[in-house]
Amino acid sequence: MAELKLGVITMSDRASAGEYEDESGPLAEQLFNDFLQSKGVQVETQTAILPDDEGELRKTLLQYLKEVNIICITGGTGLGPKDISPDVVKPLLTKEIPGVMEYIRVKYGAKFPNALLSRALAGVIGDVLIYVIPGSPKAVKEYLDEILPTILHSIKMIQGGGH
Repeated sequence: MAELKLGVITMSDRASAGEYEDESGPLAEQLFNDFLQSKGVQVETQTAILPDDEGELRKTLLQYLKEVNIICITGGTGLGPKDISPDVVKPLLTKEIPGVMEYIRVKYGAKFPNALLSRALAGVIGDVLIYVIPGSPKAVKEYLDEILPTILHSIKMIQGGGH
């Protein structure tokens, strides 16, 4: 596996409007790149900052599904009325990968009960891995610290190997 294509989507009304600089998307991109490059895998990345809008997310997601191997969506995993990321992604999943998100919720929820409220999810749509994680930089780091070690094996399995 010499190269992977990554799509990073940040869901934030304020960041998409330029009211503040997105930190979670660039951090996710950096963590994926650092990890994969340390394993000898080159990464080509596409990024988007979207408002909390179901139509915008669905349109971008459907485009990325044609172009990338991995999608990471940051933001929109809470309980607020504009937190729609898992609701848009979940019906599109061909396979859900619940274990990693359950583990993260339990690990951090033991110390910080609000972490148990996250609706983060992981799964596969066709042959694309997809992760929907909270949007704070702290959460991006915590989630990706657990997710990244599973990436290469997951890709291998999706491509029919790695039993």
